[in-house]
Amino acid sequence: QVSLVESGGGSVQAGGSLRLSCAASGYGGSAHCMAWFRQAPGKEREAVAATNSFGSTMYTDSDSLKGRLTVSLDKVKNTLHLQLSSLKPEDTAVYYCAADLYRVCYSVSGDLRNRLAYWGQGTQVSVSS
Repeated sequence: QVSLVESGGGSVQAGGSLRLSCAASGYGGSAHCMAWFRQAPGKEREAVAATNSFGSTMYTDSDSLKGRLTVSLDKVKNTLHLQLSSLKPEDTAVYYCAADLYRVCYSVSGDLRNRLAYWGQGTQVSVSS
C-alpha cells in the first residue's frame, strides 16, 4: 500500500526557513513523478515544485515563489524534501506531497494535480509577520 507522510511544517516568523519532508513507502523503485502542492485557506490547491525519475526538478512560475524553493529527493530513504526560504505570511498553507508511480512529469503546470494518484495528509506551514 502506497503511503506518503509529510513532516516538517510549523510556525515561523517571516524571513525564516523550513524544510518539509515526505516519506514515501509501499512501492518498489522510484516514483516517476513526485510533487509538492500547497493550499491556502479559501484558495485552490496549487503545485509548487516537482521532480521526476530522470532527476529533473521543476518549479512554479509564480513570481512570489521564484528563487525561494528547492526540491530534492533522497533516493536511499525514498524521501522528498522541499526547502522553503525567506518565508512570507502569504506562504501560510497546508503543504502536500503527491506521486505518480507510472508517468513522468515535466512541468508543474497544467493538469498535474489531476494526474497524481497518491497524496499525503499534508503538513501545516504558518508564517507570522
